[in-house]
Amino acid sequence: MYKVYFITFGCKVSQYETECLKSCFSSAGFAVAESEEKGDVFVVNSCTVTGSGDKKSLYAVRKLRRRYPDSVIVLTGCLPQASPEICEKIPEADIVTGTRDRQRLPELVKKVMEDKQRITDISCFGVHDAFEVIPYESSFDQTRAFMKIQDGCDCFCSYCIIPYARGRCRSKPIEAVIAEAQKLAEAGHKELVLVGINLAFYGREFGIRLVDAVEECCKISGIERVRLGSLEPEMISDDDLVRLSHQPKFCPQFHLSLQSGCGRTLQRMRRKYTPDEYFALVEKIRKIFPNAAFTTDIMVGFPQESEEDFAESMAFAEKVGFAKIHVFQYSPRKGTTAAGLPQLPESVKAERADRMKALGERLSEKYMEGLVGKTVPVLFERESSEEFHQGHAPDMTLIKIFREKSKKSLRNLIFYVIIEESRGDHCIGRIIDQEWR
Repeated sequence: MYKVYFITFGCKVSQYETECLKSCFSSAGFAVAESEEKGDVFVVNSCTVTGSGDKKSLYAVRKLRRRYPDSVIVLTGCLPQASPEICEKIPEADIVTGTRDRQRLPELVKKVMEDKQRITDISCFGVHDAFEVIPYESSFDQTRAFMKIQDGCDCFCSYCIIPYARGRCRSKPIEAVIAEAQKLAEAGHKELVLVGINLAFYGREFGIRLVDAVEECCKISGIERVRLGSLEPEMISDDDLVRLSHQPKFCPQFHLSLQSGCGRTLQRMRRKYTPDEYFALVEKIRKIFPNAAFTTDIMVGFPQESEEDFAESMAFAEKVGFAKIHVFQYSPRKGTTAAGLPQLPESVKAERADRMKALGERLSEKYMEGLVGKTVPVLFERESSEEFHQGHAPDMTLIKIFREKSKKSLRNLIFYVIIEESRGDHCIGRIIDQEWR
């Protein structure tokens, strides 16, 4: 039996799709290799959001070919879909595919094994393509399960290649969402994270909204928490927030994609909100969810971003008081409008990234210091060491408790914990009830 080893780059959506591919290969008679050394086939699931993502994916393919000259190597995912002219010329890959028709990959691998002929299979997305539902079996390696319910993006921000890599917005039918959530609950998962490329657009073609999917998942016995991935702020309505507030299982952690806190930069990015509109949404959410945590992505070094623009972005981030900021430097993507604008020096981008990261660390520490004294339910995931059990609160704060030598594993159990101390990227707490669920 041939074994397949997977290497994944990029977001939670890519990671979810790799899990689906594992199921596809298993159903086709392959085994999943637990280590690189045991692989006969290698699947590199690529990312193309940034230039560094491209380089990492291509380097992985070349390195695998050097190490395993007789293996079958597959390059798939966003990079080939967005840049087929680059990937078709990568001789180290036996198969090059994009982000469409993923279920055909085992068949293509078998064909290469038989015919010894290289295959390039990248087809363009159509405007009316449906969501590709790929069933997969959960191995319950994680207590938290991710489920992709949306794909594609219609926004065409000036810097972003993703609409070309993923196609237009499309949603998983609500019946398929419910069926998969039930399977995940039966497999033992207590927390479900709904993810997508542009998650807030979920259900638009069906006349429903993202909150409908949340409500259906919250109804499922065994699922104790439902969490959302990254959201576009302009797509969240007042009615959505009210309906979410009626779901006790909903985790009030909002990852609202900001990109910049400067209005001029947002306009050049072709984002569809202003800093004032973003902040008004944050304030509205805080009134409805007093314990909400806000996390975000911020890009630095966008073309024509002045020092004044960057200072405005820094000040806005501090005003919001994010619990966590993912900072990344602008990377020109061929085919996007921003790639043709005057670019900033890499040294300026790096210096601004360092400053924004330092601010993010300070805001994160401040947020966690504010949690001391609060009592929160913690879903324990694993023992982080001989000394600690660890898990996450609904706001995604990492919580550790001292491990008693005689106590059994707390994995996949939820206990109320009082937070007694904040330590950098986590908090220390103490269980105050001995039984919950």
